[in-house]
Amino acid sequence: MAASKQAAIKFIFITLLIDVMGWGLIIPVMPDLIAQLKHIPVNEASPYGAWLLSAYAITQFVFAPVIGNLSDKYGRRPVLLFSLLGFGIDYLFLALAPAYSWLFIGRVIAGITGASFTTASAYIADISTPETRAKNFGMVGAAFGLGFIIGPALGGLLGGWGIRAPFYAAAILCLLNCLYGYFILPESLSGEHRREFHWKRANPFGSLQLLKRYPAVGGLAVSFFLIYMAAQAVQGNWSFFTIYRFQWNERMVGISLAVVGLLVGVVQAGLTRVINPKLGNEKSVYAGLSLYTIGLLLFAFATQSWMMFAFLVPYCLGGIAGPALQSILAGHVPPNEQGELQGALTSLMSLTTIIGPPLMNNLFYHFTKKSAPVHFPGVSFLLGAFFMLLSVAIAWNVLRHEKKIPDV
Repeated sequence: MAASKQAAIKFIFITLLIDVMGWGLIIPVMPDLIAQLKHIPVNEASPYGAWLLSAYAITQFVFAPVIGNLSDKYGRRPVLLFSLLGFGIDYLFLALAPAYSWLFIGRVIAGITGASFTTASAYIADISTPETRAKNFGMVGAAFGLGFIIGPALGGLLGGWGIRAPFYAAAILCLLNCLYGYFILPESLSGEHRREFHWKRANPFGSLQLLKRYPAVGGLAVSFFLIYMAAQAVQGNWSFFTIYRFQWNERMVGISLAVVGLLVGVVQAGLTRVINPKLGNEKSVYAGLSLYTIGLLLFAFATQSWMMFAFLVPYCLGGIAGPALQSILAGHVPPNEQGELQGALTSLMSLTTIIGPPLMNNLFYHFTKKSAPVHFPGVSFLLGAFFMLLSVAIAWNVLRHEKKIPDV
């Protein structure tokens, strides 16, 4: 049984790694592909790239709770394999696309089936004990960090063989992993823990009803939402800020993102496993969110290039908060609602991806244009720090008042 769980955990890690790598693989060549298909310069292709991101985020917001609820009825295994198959088809669409509309369709397919993080998180919750939950959830961040290091570097290398080569590579990775999972991945959700599928609970807003059924979960979900909103100051605005403020070129931006991936991987794969058992989930949440806040404040007022690299250390150390918060949330719902919980959390994350970049990037533009009331390029990071502080306050207030529900 232990060996089976270990093999499953390794598969889940590989699945998440390939998910992020696939996304990273296409980052270096996507602008040129859009420009080629639309017969426009790369700078004019940028808005079309934004529409692709938005299409993916919106469809994932709508369909993540559906997929999460389906995994509560039919089990995690078939849903995970379906997600991998969907991603493989998406990348083939992108690789073969004769027109921009194909890219759009491909991203919609990926958004519909892209529940690997949702279902993988539910799978982790199924096979984890209260003591190992945070450690196992840390794999999600570790896979993201490692995938974000390998993906863009490999994508740039493969791009030299042709603009569509990285898309074929991403498709092959997803389809091979789907085949591997078909033979190796056991089901984690036993029959007695399954429940019927209900559309009311599976619509993107209906899935959030779970957050209302458990008051502590609802309060902590607000904290979770604010963390990801704050993170959009970095994810959506990093390259614009560093190019404008420090005149970085694309190579320097790429190096900085690789450093982010490396630090995130070290924190999630290593430090989380050491720090969380010593501090406990609650203190890990407070410490991590405080470090996130400090990092964002330092970014906002950085005056030299090297500072951005130095300030990545406290910011990325804040990553100890995520797995601890997910562990607390998972400990408040029964096994047959873990898929619904992870679907609701993925919906919240998708909402931040829909709302966050326009908010942060427009704020950045407003305070850097000639008519700006105050010239302050770091304003988005300052707003992010405020969101993080608010998240700390909400988490502290909820955890201070709640009576912990026993793990089930």
